[in-house]
Amino acid sequence: MTTITVYDPPMCCSTGVCGPEVDPALAQFAGDLDWLKGQGVEVRRFNLSQEPASFAENAEVKAILDQSGGDDLPAILVDGKLVAHGRYPARPELAAWAGVKTAAAPLEVTEQIKELIALGAAIGASCEPCFKFHYDKARKIGLSDETMREAVGIARAVKEASARNIFGLADRMLGAPEATAGSSCCGASAKDSEPKAKAASCC
Repeated sequence: MTTITVYDPPMCCSTGVCGPEVDPALAQFAGDLDWLKGQGVEVRRFNLSQEPASFAENAEVKAILDQSGGDDLPAILVDGKLVAHGRYPARPELAAWAGVKTAAAPLEVTEQIKELIALGAAIGASCEPCFKFHYDKARKIGLSDETMREAVGIARAVKEASARNIFGLADRMLGAPEATAGSSCCGASAKDSEPKAKAASCC
């Protein structure tokens, strides 16, 4: 079990979260320490004004106290090793020292993200009206062509991969198709399509 020990500067109470004007940083730090306790981390905390003997017992903390007179407090130790002093670390840093994971911050799905998703979905569905609609909307809310092109590139890669996979499955189950010389892209023979070649292209 990891042990985090905090040596605080002189405060009116054990956490400093008291009185009419509470320091938000101290309140946040106290909450982070409570969170660590809930993760199974042992937390010890000493206040210079109430427990000065504890400061003298640790050589590194005593050296900090002697050099700065307490200005470089708090001192933070992890399993007896000094890791920080002169500041209160944030939860991610505390969690890293203790070897525990913090909950991921919820992702805000903005209007821009929604439109990028919609563009990708339009590509996946081969829906031209959908793509045109969401392209226009994306431009109106400030998305650049470069950003939209990146979203389209991802959608294209996914769609092409799925197409390759399904055709590969068909070939494995049915056998590779025989090449038909002279066939057009839509399946008609070159002879059948020759009279119409000048009128319109296939597909």
